[in-house]
Amino acid sequence: MKLFFTGHGEKYAVEQTLLTLFPQERPVYPDEPPGGDNELELAFSRGPVWCTASAVLRRAGKPYARQCRVKTADLPPEDPVLATRLTRRTLQRAFYLAAVDCLGAEPPWGMLSGVRPVKLPTRAMEAGATPRQAEAELRDRYRVSPERRRLAMDCAKASLAVKGALKPEEVSLYVGIPFCPTRCAYCSFISSSGSANRLIPDYLEALFREIDRAGQALLAAGRRVRTVYIGGGTPTTLTGDQLRALLDRLHTAFRLDPGTEFTVEAGRPDTITRDRLAAIRDGGGNRISVNPQTMSDKVLSLIGRSHRAEDIRRAYALAREMDAGYINMDLIAGLPGDDAGGFRHTLDQVLDMGPENITVHTLALKKGARLKQEDLVLPDGPAVAAMLDFAWARLRAAGYEPYYLYRQKFMSGSFENVGWCLPGTGSEYNICMMEELHTVLSLGAGGVTKGVAEGCVKRLANPKYPQEYIRGIDEILAEKQNFFAF
Repeated sequence: MKLFFTGHGEKYAVEQTLLTLFPQERPVYPDEPPGGDNELELAFSRGPVWCTASAVLRRAGKPYARQCRVKTADLPPEDPVLATRLTRRTLQRAFYLAAVDCLGAEPPWGMLSGVRPVKLPTRAMEAGATPRQAEAELRDRYRVSPERRRLAMDCAKASLAVKGALKPEEVSLYVGIPFCPTRCAYCSFISSSGSANRLIPDYLEALFREIDRAGQALLAAGRRVRTVYIGGGTPTTLTGDQLRALLDRLHTAFRLDPGTEFTVEAGRPDTITRDRLAAIRDGGGNRISVNPQTMSDKVLSLIGRSHRAEDIRRAYALAREMDAGYINMDLIAGLPGDDAGGFRHTLDQVLDMGPENITVHTLALKKGARLKQEDLVLPDGPAVAAMLDFAWARLRAAGYEPYYLYRQKFMSGSFENVGWCLPGTGSEYNICMMEELHTVLSLGAGGVTKGVAEGCVKRLANPKYPQEYIRGIDEILAEKQNFFAF
């Protein structure tokens, strides 16, 4: 879409709104004057009493015009941060209203474009707002739909409960294992597969060095680990012996307390074996994932998964037999070849198995994913909406509660990912990481450490690819040492 600005330069905010409302469009800033089609004119003017944002959106030969105002006195020059925030919000609202007139419907999250919508009601309630007042802000200021407001409020309550239980000296620990048996069509994560898995021994050697150094620094700082999450990739690409060595190293380096929340993302049913499950259980792991994404063999084949629905049931039964702890199962709404009926069948089968946690993702078409380049038919926005509407009603009826959520760019229908749990079984790590409640120390390739102190978040990213991580481990250790001063 062609964008023309007058009286402001709020490119980023407008582009985020564009991405939410018209996910297939990309911003273009042409040299020619406005007056064509598929374009937005967005102006901001200041008067003695009012500042006005004016939007004119032209689509399919029709103009859609809206204006929004804010009092000039509310944009004080002595507080440029507040003035910028209100200017931005007014511009976004004018664009949003013109777009809604054009589209004939509002997106489920209204004007919100960020990945962490739960932070809004959480902050409001921490500042003294009642739940009713916090929800009213989502409704009136951001035009969030009733169902999404309910999701956000449920997750905000879960976030506040975990935050109240955290101790100042506690952190969470993430360990990345960026290897997979094969690469799924929708995946955009930095992970290696096939012959690249020959790097695993060298990778673990480098990772163990980072674990040892981080453990020394953390203990010297008087910190302790509250939750551990080993993610990927697929950590169970490692052999049972490799998993034992990794978990033993973590216990030794960080002196983990017995019963620490400890998740190992098993994920792929084709990597879930008796030996690996025993290594996880004996090494202190008490939460795993068995991720079907779908229970349709046809859809599994389309997305590049080498297992079938029967393998998922086998892996789940084995995990229960081996006493692997709480089990999470991931599903994705909007996969190629799927439809509302197929998704309902998948969810019903997963509920029959009875996992403690179910995470329902909405397909996000990321640049690095093979699916982005392939000519596969995807369910449209209304079909994905029907899948999610069914999921929310069915999960609530089955006794599950939403406890964390986040959004991503390029999501089908501009929806969300939601973690659901049976009462008392939610993952504290997921809440702490997503809501940035405390420091998350990330080790391994692709890990992004987030240091949280007095409301400030400082990030430190490790190299993304295993080869870069192995080659650069000395520099990584030096950077981590400096980071701990924060």
